[in-house]
Amino acid sequence: MEERQHHQPRPARTTRAVGAVALAALLGAAACGAPAHSSGAAREPLAASTPPVSTAPSTAPSTTTPGGQQASETLPAPDEPIPQDAARLAAALKRNSATLDAAIDAWPKTGKPPRDVELLALHEQRLYRYAARHSKLASQAFARLPAALAAEAKDNTAAIRELLALAHPVKPSATFKVQAPRPAAELLGYFKKAERRFGVEWEVLAAVMFAETKFGRVRSNSYVGAQGPMQFMPGTWKAYGMGGDVRDPRDAVMGAANYLRASGAPRDYQRALHAYNPSQAYVNAILLHARQMKRDPRNYYAYYNWQVFVITTAGERRLTGP
Repeated sequence: MEERQHHQPRPARTTRAVGAVALAALLGAAACGAPAHSSGAAREPLAASTPPVSTAPSTAPSTTTPGGQQASETLPAPDEPIPQDAARLAAALKRNSATLDAAIDAWPKTGKPPRDVELLALHEQRLYRYAARHSKLASQAFARLPAALAAEAKDNTAAIRELLALAHPVKPSATFKVQAPRPAAELLGYFKKAERRFGVEWEVLAAVMFAETKFGRVRSNSYVGAQGPMQFMPGTWKAYGMGGDVRDPRDAVMGAANYLRASGAPRDYQRALHAYNPSQAYVNAILLHARQMKRDPRNYYAYYNWQVFVITTAGERRLTGP
């Protein structure tokens, strides 16, 4: 989650919808840390010191493949070492992507995600976060990937870099409130209902919640007072929240769709998202993640399982997840 600068609402379409996104210290979909709450790509416990790196992967007795077969799997540990050469990084991305896709296909999408999906998605997130910070290595690794996976890798790392550029490290003593997100299928229903009502693509709405609070995992207000899973400033919520509860995921998604529609979406997502958060880096990240979900809906479920990291002056830590 990273923090971004947010403004009080103004009349007309120049109103700023969000607060200081959970993005500043916490990096979510994209990846980074935020001072007041977490939201996209970086999330780790602020109170604890950086956890030691494991030297051996965790093993799971079995996982169910899409065809219903039981297959023995070795799953990445939550702190699995990240390969630091191009060939091994490319191999890890290719292997993890294929295994994660199969695990997502086998998941009924109701209730808590199975452990294999959680571990594989977290490893994917950590691989991309590492690649985003090592651009030369990433370019060499991505050149070894199949075209479709290379395109996905480039989009994810580009989005993470954009959000990391907005991050402001916080003191290790900072505290954050986190919680389990609502079920993936439930949230998807809210995104699609808002799309039908306001014409704003569900993938864009999902990308906003992903970047802001990692699908509602971050409960803390931003450092400027933005609230709820879509991070609204109180004045903006009063104008566009339609009388709902800013902390209720269904109401928050509807309010965000209402605001984005009033700000130019779906005709001009660049303009609408810039009104939501006045940063081109933020706009770029949202559209990159939305594009990935359009290319393959499984990416929504992968992003849903990305965790909250926070960037502090003492290093990056993870706040949620296995």
